[in-house]
Amino acid sequence: MELGVFFFATDYSIDIAELAVELEQRGFTTLLQPEHTHIPASRKTKWPGGGDLPREYYCTYDPFVALSFAAAATKTLKIGTGICLLPQRDPIVTAKNIASIDKLSGGRFVFGIGGGWNLDEMENHGVEHKSRFRQMREHVLAMKQLWTEETGEFHGEFVNFDPAYAEPKPTQRPHPPVILGGETDHTLKRVVEYCDGWLPRGRGGFDPAEAKQRLTAMAEGADRDPSSLSITVFGAPADRAELDKYQEAGIDCALLQMPTVDRDACMKRLEEITPLVG
Repeated sequence: MELGVFFFATDYSIDIAELAVELEQRGFTTLLQPEHTHIPASRKTKWPGGGDLPREYYCTYDPFVALSFAAAATKTLKIGTGICLLPQRDPIVTAKNIASIDKLSGGRFVFGIGGGWNLDEMENHGVEHKSRFRQMREHVLAMKQLWTEETGEFHGEFVNFDPAYAEPKPTQRPHPPVILGGETDHTLKRVVEYCDGWLPRGRGGFDPAEAKQRLTAMAEGADRDPSSLSITVFGAPADRAELDKYQEAGIDCALLQMPTVDRDACMKRLEEITPLVG
């Protein structure tokens, strides 16, 4: 099982390029960055985590810009979004962003996606809460056309374009892995239909063996090979005994949280979790 981290990269935390180098040298495999384009001051939507929205949600860098710096500073570390709020992004531009960073990094990009929870934020992007998952699906399917076809085209409810050239193509074939966040059966159906992996959160009674069984059953019910789908756990516990359970259950990657704090505090946390590698 691979071990990585997720990290809200900001201007007041450790530099993401320095963190990426430290992770690679210590044997971590993956660095994923969450996304929020902005946080509306209205704050009509409560944070699912409860309480006040943490400061890093207001301050995180654009993931594609920040991850480019991380990729340029490393050679083997996988870099990606965890998660990209895909309905809020233009699919043609995002497909170009991903193809570019995957090409320049030598095929190291992981595309973690989700529909989003902040109604205020998505409404500012012209996205309706009730249709965000239909829109996300079309974005993924349209982007796959641009990544895999010489002249991809797509005609749907939310995305519409005639045959078009989009170069460069990603290094990874047929495209970088698309992994979807969420925990419901609806999420699993979407994973099986048009994704390459599942990105559940490892909190509140998460059972890795049960998670593996759920995904396997959903895949087999849709005539898809379960072995073609990965499981990456977002916010896994930094505990050796629990991580051993993850590995025994067949989890592919566990992501620990790297706190959004200054360099010294981040380095201290790295020292604490490095013994968990391997």
